[in-house]
Amino acid sequence: MTSVNPSTRNRKVMQASWVVDDVERVAHEWVRTTGIGPFFVFAHIPIEEGRYRGELRTLDFSVAIAQAGDVQIELVAQHDEGPSAYRDLIAAGQRGLHHIALYCEDYDRDLASYVEQGFVPAFDGTFGGKRFSYIDTSASIGCMVELIEDSPLQLEFFAKIADAARDWDGRDPVRRAFG
Repeated sequence: MTSVNPSTRNRKVMQASWVVDDVERVAHEWVRTTGIGPFFVFAHIPIEEGRYRGELRTLDFSVAIAQAGDVQIELVAQHDEGPSAYRDLIAAGQRGLHHIALYCEDYDRDLASYVEQGFVPAFDGTFGGKRFSYIDTSASIGCMVELIEDSPLQLEFFAKIADAARDWDGRDPVRRAFG
């Protein structure tokens, strides 16, 4: 087993993500069960240059995101039937923890640190011009690790989600994403 100096690794977990069958319905269940909210729904997210296990692949999916303290809760629903990093771990119609996400100030270094350990990207691409990758760490830790490239625009977006949760009074628990 390889020894890793923890101080050299990105440990900034900013999100925990579950694959579900219907993001809006399950977001309401999360609010009712945990009080976490509000959830913001982003339907049919456009991914540029998406690759599933190295092969170009379009993917139709939606997410709902809420802030819970320092960590985002993300719910993901895949709408198409094709293979994907989501289906690699969670069968259609099932629910389960899929990944934790790390926010990367040095995306290339963080990606290299996983590849050097023998892990491979299950799905990667760009969103809004910034890179992301689902690293298949499931055999080691039971879920994947998503790497998200740093972006001031994305940080602003994440801040809006956190601000909405900070003093949330329980009204309007599941919302359409802000523009």
